[in-house]
Amino acid sequence: MRDFAAAPPRFWLRAPARRFWAWLLAALIVVVAWFAFTPAPPRTLETIWDKLHHALAFTVLACVAELAAWPRRRHRWEVALGLLAWGGVIELVQSQLPTRSAEWGDLLADAVGIAIGLLLALPLLRGAGGETQAPAPPA
Repeated sequence: MRDFAAAPPRFWLRAPARRFWAWLLAALIVVVAWFAFTPAPPRTLETIWDKLHHALAFTVLACVAELAAWPRRRHRWEVALGLLAWGGVIELVQSQLPTRSAEWGDLLADAVGIAIGLLLALPLLRGAGGETQAPAPPA
């Protein structure tokens, strides 16, 4: 049986790729912020599928954040709590915008999206070696 703990990280988890994931995450956060804080959202987003849009956005954010955060200890908790806090900030800001409103359902959809994103990232991290722990310092 293969020893995954000793295996080198897959190419999408090596340092240059993790920098890419971090930059992509920053860009996605800016895009989500634009959609969230625009006084009049695009018409296509004013549908009954609002909660689906929340869940989809946070699914993508969580999956990318998971790839950017690996292999730090407790990275899954950091990703989940950080993104949930970001969802809360969005709702707080929206509550202050005259053309927007805050909804607990949106935050719940964000949480569902985060959970889905973390689950989707698991196969990408499986067998990466030390996927839940930081690498050991050199001896």
